[in-house]
Amino acid sequence: MIAGLRLSVSLLTIVPVRAADTGRPAARQAMLLAPATGLIAGAAAAVPLLLGPAGLDPLPRAVLAVAALALITRALHLDGLADLADGLGSARPAAEALAIMKRSDIGPFGVVTLLLALLLQVAALASTPDAAAAVMIAAVAGRLALPWACRSGVPSARPGGLGALVAGTISTRAALATTAPVLLAAALTGAVTDLGTVRAALAVSAALLVAHLMLRHAVRRLGGVTGDVFGALVELAATAALLVLSTA
Repeated sequence: MIAGLRLSVSLLTIVPVRAADTGRPAARQAMLLAPATGLIAGAAAAVPLLLGPAGLDPLPRAVLAVAALALITRALHLDGLADLADGLGSARPAAEALAIMKRSDIGPFGVVTLLLALLLQVAALASTPDAAAAVMIAAVAGRLALPWACRSGVPSARPGGLGALVAGTISTRAALATTAPVLLAAALTGAVTDLGTVRAALAVSAALLVAHLMLRHAVRRLGGVTGDVFGALVELAATAALLVLSTA
């Protein structure tokens, strides 16, 4: 488990942790523990929300929080979202779409998708009753999509890369076991803040639903998962959670 946690932190954040074990068992543990790395990302985003300059309005605080999320993750998930948008938006066959996703440039679909996702995240954070708690829940919920994307029966779209390393390594039972404490923690957080127990639990559920729908579409179009698909799922799930948490 320690090896898996080190690998998860190394893969999903900029925290300088060296992962000695990068084999398939450690990678499986890394994906199961991915929600724990959401605590790191969420804490980084909460700093400008809680400790920003006095008198700073909610909107610029939200912008700084989203920027902190991008920084702590090397914008890795945002890059995956842009690449997946370009691949799926091309309407090309799977092999060609995957080739588009591997390019270093970003096309129009990627730019528009990134812009919309970031705008939604900022707007949601600026309007939620407790932005710091909301970003913590959303960061964890976003990474909860990863164990489900690695569950048995979900193939890899390529023979190499992160997708091939972790695809099919997690049972549905293990994914459920990871989900239960996240739901409980979110509900408890909602109970002690202005977010509310039900809204917080619904945010996690919405994150998983959106991730599931996108995962199913990506697998149908690409033939399986890739590292870019994982990154896109994290961003979409977190955005969905923030939108729920911003509702009145």
